[in-house]
Amino acid sequence: MRVRPWGRCSPLGAAVLAGILAASGTTSASEPSATAGALPASSAPFAPAAGGTGTQMSVSVLSSRPDMVTGGTALVRVEPPASVDPERVRLRAAEVDVTDRLRTVDAGGSLVLEGLLTGLAEGESELVASVDGRDSDELTVVNHPAEGPVFSGPHQDPFLCDTGRFEPAGSDGATLGPSLDKDCSARTVVRHVYRDTHGQWHPLPDPETVPPDADTATTADGARVPFVARVETGTVNRSVYETAVLHTPAEEDPDPWTAPQNWNGRLVYKFGGGCTGGWYVQGRGTAGVLDGPMLARGYAVASASLNVFGNNCNDLLAAETMSAVHQRFVATMGVPHSTLGWGNSGGAYQAHQIADNYPGLLDGIVVSQAFPDVGFSVVPVVTDALLLREYAREHPGELDRVEQHAVSGFLQFESIDRLAREASRVDPRGVCREDLPEEELYHPEDNPGGARCEVFAATQNVYGTDPDTGLPRRPLDNVGVQYGLHALMEGVIDTDQFLHLNEHIGGLDADGAVSGERTEADGAATEAAYRSGRLLNGGGGLADVPVVDHRFYQDDLPGGDLHMRYHSFSVRERMERANGTADNHVMLVEHGDRSPDGFVSGSPLALRSLEELDAWVSGMREQQARKPHWEPIDAMRASRPDFLQDSCWIGTGPDAERVVGEQLPLPAGQGDRCADAFPVHTSPRIEAGGPLASDVVACTLKPFDAARHPGDFTGEQAERAEEVFSEGVCDWDEPGRGQQGLGGTWQRF
Repeated sequence: MRVRPWGRCSPLGAAVLAGILAASGTTSASEPSATAGALPASSAPFAPAAGGTGTQMSVSVLSSRPDMVTGGTALVRVEPPASVDPERVRLRAAEVDVTDRLRTVDAGGSLVLEGLLTGLAEGESELVASVDGRDSDELTVVNHPAEGPVFSGPHQDPFLCDTGRFEPAGSDGATLGPSLDKDCSARTVVRHVYRDTHGQWHPLPDPETVPPDADTATTADGARVPFVARVETGTVNRSVYETAVLHTPAEEDPDPWTAPQNWNGRLVYKFGGGCTGGWYVQGRGTAGVLDGPMLARGYAVASASLNVFGNNCNDLLAAETMSAVHQRFVATMGVPHSTLGWGNSGGAYQAHQIADNYPGLLDGIVVSQAFPDVGFSVVPVVTDALLLREYAREHPGELDRVEQHAVSGFLQFESIDRLAREASRVDPRGVCREDLPEEELYHPEDNPGGARCEVFAATQNVYGTDPDTGLPRRPLDNVGVQYGLHALMEGVIDTDQFLHLNEHIGGLDADGAVSGERTEADGAATEAAYRSGRLLNGGGGLADVPVVDHRFYQDDLPGGDLHMRYHSFSVRERMERANGTADNHVMLVEHGDRSPDGFVSGSPLALRSLEELDAWVSGMREQQARKPHWEPIDAMRASRPDFLQDSCWIGTGPDAERVVGEQLPLPAGQGDRCADAFPVHTSPRIEAGGPLASDVVACTLKPFDAARHPGDFTGEQAERAEEVFSEGVCDWDEPGRGQQGLGGTWQRF
């Protein structure tokens, strides 16, 4: 049994084809094979092609991993030996001859066969390619339901369908209508829309005519074309997806061998932000595919409702959704030259973790307002802020404003309260969408088995459930954390204040409420967090793709903010630890008011980053083609565009000064111009001695030892400290409890 081209897999069970494979629904997919004189271009021109030069028959799946096919559809390629006329090749799927689904195409000078197979039964099917009954090759494909799941584990329940309130891009208020089944399915709709000269999108009223108020787009190659886009909306993996690309109805309908003439061959996959409230719902919107600047430059754009963290705060389900949407796109348009991830805030979580844990889906990413992950970079800082805020309220006068501020590590004192409010994402009744049925939701007395609207319950397929309590296992811990350690060392608080703070700060109970006891992580959940990549490792697929980290500096917002700059350095630190280098990671930081509309999508620097990333990926491909023995990091070093160097832009508007140089995690006043303009502040956990990488779930403990402690303790204070830290203090020089490497990519749950 063999699988290609996306890596090793484990088949999920046997099944046979449920009937003769049907045509794809596009005219060209069911036509006879083309003749040698009129060969279409291959749908995967950058995939390795054995046909024409090799001596062995080869069959592969181009639209996905062969064990991750969804909805019964797979774009396949057969590469015959160089000496074999492609017309002699036969392909069988589950003992059914499907040769008539194939066409001869030119794959970079080699003749291969490609076809779109549909109607594959759920489970395993064997694809067998042969010539005259010999020179055969076979491949096992595993098909999964269009509604999933594939690798994320059992579906969430309850789950609200939103097709009736989902307005497709450019639909002028029309919705997808009521769901067709319990899995929130909707019919696939293709419409053409146009952008007017005021930047507004409208349905194209007449497919034969471009309206007089239509704008024009200037593509990357300088062509001026009508600003008309083909928008496809449908459902897959219980998510609504959308794709958009420049295309007029007068052009041929796209298929895997007939691309829209103004598409540049690249796909931008957009990930949306948020988190709180992202539980048990399909979602009423995507991250937006009618992106004028991207479409005008020729990019196709895709997104899905479950790739918006405000709808689905679960990176595992987000990865599965992106995989399914990507397959749907390939079946319609062909294999893109590259797929580039674009995500801001909660979208950055997804881009990082999908690139790392599911290599092959993303070829490079641009992330803005980045975090490594939600569970281990954001949850600890917001829960620590909650504990600090509640400590100050319960013990007024123990720490004044300056002292609390020092303990927090934040630039703005107001960030304590701002971040404390974000701790609702671990409260099972904190933020549930208003239309979730109350009788299905968790209540500690009335419905203890109900659905919990919180991060760890959303990912319980990974972490598991405690058999004694029935609650989701939780990788959250603050045992041994010495809050205010740096403030003590710097003399901002005294020893008695330090001890009182750590004696009374407490932790969170199972329902996310502040408790007098410290929070202890579940050991099994902690190990699963590392093995599964829910805690971003950085050494999976992320090691092999370019990463552009663009940031609007928000540490200094008057009301405080969650999107602090140190999170970018946390990502870099993890990548360096995992790979020994972060040469594929570039940081660009600027003031937010350099964007005309104040949003990342309107930032000229963010858009420039996308174009430069595109050039980086293309250059890397060229380097690897010329020097196949090179490691990916070598190809990335050799091909990185000159523009993509660590930089900051000091000042506002178009006249801001660019300063090029390695970005350092420094506070202001250290003589570094970028750090002076954009100082790096930290978190309560880092101020307690924790690593900048924020990658320790539960620290290794050692006994409190006043003689070795950096603070000064009297004999009485030392005795008290031994009681306060009776379980020990964090030894940050050692790996955390349960800390381990990534258990592999493309894991199933």
